[in-house]
Amino acid sequence: MRNNRYMNDETVCPASDPEQITAFCPAYHRAVEVIGRRWTGAILRVLLSGEIRFSDITAAVPGLSDRLLSDRLKELEAEGIVTRTVIPATPVRIEYRLTEKGRALHEVVAAVSTWAETWQPAGPPATAVTSLDSGSATDDAARRESSALAQPATR
Repeated sequence: MRNNRYMNDETVCPASDPEQITAFCPAYHRAVEVIGRRWTGAILRVLLSGEIRFSDITAAVPGLSDRLLSDRLKELEAEGIVTRTVIPATPVRIEYRLTEKGRALHEVVAAVSTWAETWQPAGPPATAVTSLDSGSATDDAARRESSALAQPATR
């Protein structure tokens, strides 16, 4: 087992003591990948209010498409963070709620919310600046878009 500040092969990586935090922790990395996916934080925040229907989640999160919500809920269900309950009625109702594992994210969501209130301006997220010098196909497309935007409009 390696024991240095850059790598930790242990399943549990201590985080309570800043002196013990390693630069990389596999468990932390996996957790951030799961809850850090686009829209997942907003979905989790809505689910913290209790059992809720699909349409209520889409109504609560502006800009979230039905398809993306469906994908994220399936991912969260597969991770054991959300449960899906089918209520046999006419019409059939489906409700979602956080599991114990999901409810344990309350402090995480609260901490991110506090951080956001302090450090993030209200409004849409800032867009990333794209480097136009690396030569990849994505960069070529960004360069063409940037150059097209710089051209005067013709009619």
